[in-house]
Amino acid sequence: MSGLVPPAAPTRPRWRELLGGLSLPDLVAGLVVTASAVLGAVGLFWVGRHAVAVHRLTRGVGDTVFYGADGRPWFPLVEQRHDVPLGQIAPALRSAVVAVEDHRFHRHPGVDPIAFARATWHNLRTGSVQGGSTLSQQLARTLFLSTRRSYARKAKEAVLAVLLEEILTKDQILEMYLNRVYLSGGVYGVDAMSRSLFARPAKDLGLAESALVAGLIRAPSALSPWSNWDGARERSHVVLARMRAEGYITEAAERQARGARLAITDHPRALDARGGYAKEFLRAQFRERVGEDHPADWQVHTTFLPAVQAAAESSVARGLARLGIPDLQVALVALDPATGDVLALVGGSDFTKSSFNRAVRSRRQPGSAFKPFVYAAALSRGLSPVTVLRDLQGVAVMANEEEWAPRNSGEEAPDVLTLREALFTSNNQAAVALQQRVGSGDVLRLARGAGLRDLPDVPSLALGTGLATPLELTAAFAMFPNGGYAVEPRAISEALDAEGDVAFRDPPVVRRVLSDAVAFQTLSMLRDVIDRGTGSSARSLGLRVPAGGKTGTTDDFKDAWFVGFTSGVVVGVWVGFDQPATIDHDGYGARLALPIWTDFVRRTERLLPAHDFEPPFDLDEVELCRITFQRPVADCPRYVEYFKTGDELPKGRCELHRGSFEDRAGRAFGRLLGRIGRRLKRILD
Repeated sequence: MSGLVPPAAPTRPRWRELLGGLSLPDLVAGLVVTASAVLGAVGLFWVGRHAVAVHRLTRGVGDTVFYGADGRPWFPLVEQRHDVPLGQIAPALRSAVVAVEDHRFHRHPGVDPIAFARATWHNLRTGSVQGGSTLSQQLARTLFLSTRRSYARKAKEAVLAVLLEEILTKDQILEMYLNRVYLSGGVYGVDAMSRSLFARPAKDLGLAESALVAGLIRAPSALSPWSNWDGARERSHVVLARMRAEGYITEAAERQARGARLAITDHPRALDARGGYAKEFLRAQFRERVGEDHPADWQVHTTFLPAVQAAAESSVARGLARLGIPDLQVALVALDPATGDVLALVGGSDFTKSSFNRAVRSRRQPGSAFKPFVYAAALSRGLSPVTVLRDLQGVAVMANEEEWAPRNSGEEAPDVLTLREALFTSNNQAAVALQQRVGSGDVLRLARGAGLRDLPDVPSLALGTGLATPLELTAAFAMFPNGGYAVEPRAISEALDAEGDVAFRDPPVVRRVLSDAVAFQTLSMLRDVIDRGTGSSARSLGLRVPAGGKTGTTDDFKDAWFVGFTSGVVVGVWVGFDQPATIDHDGYGARLALPIWTDFVRRTERLLPAHDFEPPFDLDEVELCRITFQRPVADCPRYVEYFKTGDELPKGRCELHRGSFEDRAGRAFGRLLGRIGRRLKRILD
């Protein structure tokens, strides 16, 4: 027995020792209590903070304000809102809104238990998140929350509605709601809508007019009286039926209101048309994120520079006055090439006459302004700016089982051109030949990477037969001055809610689509467009800073473009009619769009300072003759060409200029060697 070893005492798991011997049920219970305490503290903090925000409403409701990139307030979200006391809103309109939107408004504590139970049952059956919102909940959402549907948002909405009811009176809640509710056409508040629709204040509306306004709340965009009169009137009949069911009106009053003949005014216009296209663009961007509600005291920080925006509008107005062509439209977009930040945007000739934003919604053919993407694709395939294209006069391709031969706009049709010369002279035959050489697939991939999508895979792609908006094309050009990065246009950097917290933030989005070497080679070729090519009139118009760009003109002069850049800004200008038609018998981009572009760049030289473009370190700089693009001799005008690794450098010397005795002797010796080499080749063959 003495040899037996007693059994070892059972050991507790290591985690039990660390926790002081707590059992698993005790541990779980402790975690639940701790988590509940933390969640409770967070909830109390959230409720307390919003209670303070609700109490501030007793002093009035502020507006959401857009700020320029200079940090200064620029304009409010709503220019057409007109707050009025509840007593200056017709009783019929007040009753109509309550009857159709929340008929137990005067009896519930902010949340309607009956409507809530009905909506919950519906949501459980369908899996959706909707329904049951009282006027107090709608106001809470408008002032403090986004329109994103979720159970968490509905819970917050309910808590905020109860807070509103605890701190404010029913009349105060109804007054705020009626002054801030969105009613279509960019109009918020019943008084502003009354004036926009009927040219009368809300206190003067009759029953039929009140029912029409109240009916818009459910679907303001779909039921806009200016675009869907029948739908708006049909909805007003639903409102009248609800008013009679709730005892607000008699059957006779309902019948009379249904038969009333109503006349409305034209669609409302902005009170301040200056910067109208830019402001409405920003409002639309904001509403895409938060819906059609009108939050209070938010700050929306934009990328626009108001001074640059003013310069853009002045340049467009001056250009239109110079051209003097009725109904002509102009769109201008200015971006920061490094980030894609929109600095200015003009979408037409007159916002008060047409709010259609051509800068972001009008898709037109870019014409020759698309050619840089063909050349950049070719450079990416190993060609250099002085690669020679030959037999251009014989360029022809098959299209739709027929032979198609491109033609140039002028009379000159050289048979041999370098890529550099072909681009700055905007030679159509060279562009088509280059596309055939590198393949349309490479061109389309580069264009898509830069943001130009849905382009056709056709031989005429090189001549800009696809479609693009001015905003898209301008953003695509940013990759040339920024070193090869595609940018996504950004108009809003961030939005802060009433408490100063970040509601949403949009950082710049950039991605590499070209090597920095190819981007700079393309840039240097586009500089020649301005310095000695189709855009050279910019220099005679006073442009002094380093710049590059490309003209564009479509068939029959229906579209005129110039898209160009400095180191500090990339700018696109389009000129044309809404319904494509010949602008002028000589309607080239260089004559119609380039002067507007130049005027804008000159106006913003101090606001957007430009410096010279620095080549990347991996490019070799070689002096060539500026005329023949060959090795220079003594009398050659010279320029610096840029070659990336693998590019073939010119071997021959310029034979156009006289040069020194050594140059001439070298050329003669080179020709002699060439003849000997060719003769030897024939003998060996």
